[in-house]
Amino acid sequence: MTVRHDGLTVDWLGYATLRIEGDDTVVYLDPGRYGTLTGEWEPDTPGVGHPPGQDYRAEDADVVCVTHIHHYDSDGVERVSNGDTTVVAFEGIDVGDTDRDLTPVDDLPYEVVEVGMEDELVVGDVPIATVPAYNDPDGKNVDEDGEPFHPKGIGCGFVVTVDDTNVFWTGDSDALEGHEALDVSLFAPSISQSFTMDRHDAADLAEAMDPDLVLPIHYNTFEALEADSGAFAEDVAERGVPVVLDER
Repeated sequence: MTVRHDGLTVDWLGYATLRIEGDDTVVYLDPGRYGTLTGEWEPDTPGVGHPPGQDYRAEDADVVCVTHIHHYDSDGVERVSNGDTTVVAFEGIDVGDTDRDLTPVDDLPYEVVEVGMEDELVVGDVPIATVPAYNDPDGKNVDEDGEPFHPKGIGCGFVVTVDDTNVFWTGDSDALEGHEALDVSLFAPSISQSFTMDRHDAADLAEAMDPDLVLPIHYNTFEALEADSGAFAEDVAERGVPVVLDER
């Protein structure tokens, strides 16, 4: 399903991958991983939001944004990028922190801009702002030793503006102080039961933020990311906030 919002064409391609197309601009957020762009599924992955069986190689990105190491997939970046693409990546992405075979961000054959947690920049005609994204050490998203799965400094979220429409992808984050004050037209939160804000926290944030539309992503890729998207949509709609589900 393709979501059309305020002149934009928006597709959730699975996991954390969001494609945003305006009149003359294409932006991808966190492309790749878990067969998102290849259609190669692990047996237990539901594949919500994915294009099954499709070998996705659009190479149409003007801008690619990457929130943190868990969502960095150099093959995914390659599949959506071309010689004119600019990659905007969180500055703390270190491929040495994973056992996956990844090209270091600095070695990608594209223009690369590294950003921190609270930066503002313009890439081409796309204004971009980064926002903090992490797990509260006093919250539920901690390991058995009490350490956050996503400590402060591991990554960021992105607010990208395409054709004057602001889109907010939270990245892997709890709902944090300051998120509710963001000026957002399209809000794309994670609603998974683990590692990030869950559907209840995301609904609370949607109500506080009051965007024009909510499109949840980053759920049901594997068991730990399960979520009742229907219950989330009902919850948000009952609060008077428009919501849509991109599921197939």
